[in-house]
Amino acid sequence: MKAFPRRLIATLAPVALAASMTACAGADTTDSTTLTVGFVVDPSWSQIPVAVDTGLLRKHGVNVKVVNFQSGVEALQAASAGQVDITTAADVPTAAVLTRTPTLRVVADGSRWEGSRIVARRSAGIKTIQDLSGKSIGTPLGTSAAYYLSNSLASSHIKARVVQVSPSAMVTAVNQRNVDAISTFQPYQAQAIQSLNTDAVELAGGTYDQQSLFLATRKAISSKSKSITAFFAALNDATAALTRHNSAAIDAVAKATQLKPGLLRTVLAEFDFTIQLNPDLATKLTQLGEWAKAQGSIEKSTNLPNYAEFLDNQFLAKSTP
Repeated sequence: MKAFPRRLIATLAPVALAASMTACAGADTTDSTTLTVGFVVDPSWSQIPVAVDTGLLRKHGVNVKVVNFQSGVEALQAASAGQVDITTAADVPTAAVLTRTPTLRVVADGSRWEGSRIVARRSAGIKTIQDLSGKSIGTPLGTSAAYYLSNSLASSHIKARVVQVSPSAMVTAVNQRNVDAISTFQPYQAQAIQSLNTDAVELAGGTYDQQSLFLATRKAISSKSKSITAFFAALNDATAALTRHNSAAIDAVAKATQLKPGLLRTVLAEFDFTIQLNPDLATKLTQLGEWAKAQGSIEKSTNLPNYAEFLDNQFLAKSTP
């Protein structure tokens, strides 16, 4: 697969930064009684809306301010700037940001998702992944969706034209035929499939499954340790509710993601919501870092860090019953 055009990568950062700064207006990370959490609005981190809406945060005595973001790229920029204490982000942008912001720590792996798909238009002459050859495919560059696309195309030895499309513009781009296909994450993937209806073709490929991480700033780790532990205790309870397919939990995620409960039940079944942090994540982050260097989103001269040094399991150890 060809490297992403540098001009497209260059346009991504300022757009994401502006979105992050706007989203974080008013967030107070200096208040030791409040934990400011960046939430990428995606079912991958369903535990957050469940904990907020079903009273689990109150149960564990933690005060949380949730700030919404469209993508992990934006959320990580906010964390790097100290605008949030904890943020969600997938493994791909995490591998890149840790080369630039060594003060962040991965404190949990919130879920694993095996439901990534390339969503194409049947009317564009696409029925199989081989039909993507020479087609235009929209994706938010630098994200897990972009890596999934790259991995899928490379595995099938296909060359396609990859273009930058922001997550919120995915449904419009594919419906208005600005692109022939898209690679994105939830809830936009499900919304695109639903919008295209019978014109939608779902294509699976490659070997990548997304890991949905939580990262904390070093300052928050040192000053808000008890709040972080209580936060993950609440999220563990939320995981239990999701596993039981609790109606109140489903409604909370539906409200946050704007997916209809019926569709959401199908989407949530694609996730393993067990909160964990396994050492082998470091190996995967190294692989993703090498890919980012090859694509140009990390400078090729960058020496990748020892990612194992960024994994901090203390809060999960304390919050698990």
